[in-house]
Amino acid sequence: MESLITSSGRATLSTQVIGSGEPIVFLHARVADRRMWAHQMREIGASHQAIAYDRRGFGETVAEAEDHSAVGDLIAVLESVARGFPAILVACSQGGGIALDAALRYPSHVRGLVLIAPNVTGAPKITHAARVEELVTRLAAAEAKHDIKEAIAIRRTLWLDGPLQPEGRVTGEARKLFDEVNVVALGLPPTGTNTDVPIAYGRLGEISVPTLVACGDLDLVGIQERSRYVAANVACGTFHQISGTAHLPSLEWPQEVTSMIAGFIDQL
Repeated sequence: MESLITSSGRATLSTQVIGSGEPIVFLHARVADRRMWAHQMREIGASHQAIAYDRRGFGETVAEAEDHSAVGDLIAVLESVARGFPAILVACSQGGGIALDAALRYPSHVRGLVLIAPNVTGAPKITHAARVEELVTRLAAAEAKHDIKEAIAIRRTLWLDGPLQPEGRVTGEARKLFDEVNVVALGLPPTGTNTDVPIAYGRLGEISVPTLVACGDLDLVGIQERSRYVAANVACGTFHQISGTAHLPSLEWPQEVTSMIAGFIDQL
């Protein structure tokens, strides 16, 4: 394993690399950092160059407040670490939105996509059930007050356990790591404005690379529907449902997610 620093603007992106060969780049969710991919990095890195980095505002990355491009940061990692070779992007949630935008803006850099519960820039706002809307409102208030304890508790309900599941459904190391990464993220200073234009929703059909979209069956209903929409509207998409997991399957079922990714890579 190698720890690197990738420069992009005035940010230094904390980057981890395992192995060599074809680059596989992992993009984390908004409620995680690169550590959510630890199992996948270790296993995939045995036969490929596995790369994961902390985005601005997460993990060990250091970033001043400035206008920036999340897609530009990804391209900086690809050009610096993967030396510009086309990569397979493996991304979850907000990371998925960045991966989709990168596939549209820089198609020569992207060979394939594995998207787990992806965000889609430019998509209509999801209408949630009343219980979920209440949690989203409470979370926004907690984050605005910098009430880290309350914010993490609500994030845990929404994104780890699942909002309609019993509290504490996910236990052990997964729950511990979720808390750790969110304590870090919520305690970091603002990083400025992401200037990327939201382009993906109306242009999914332009994405021609092989694309696997997955989602947990305990995730928010709207996110499950959006994931299926992405799979149906990219040119070469397939959908895989992961049973018994919510928004972060790589934490809950690491071996299943690793096997899914490895199977996709082997088919390319």
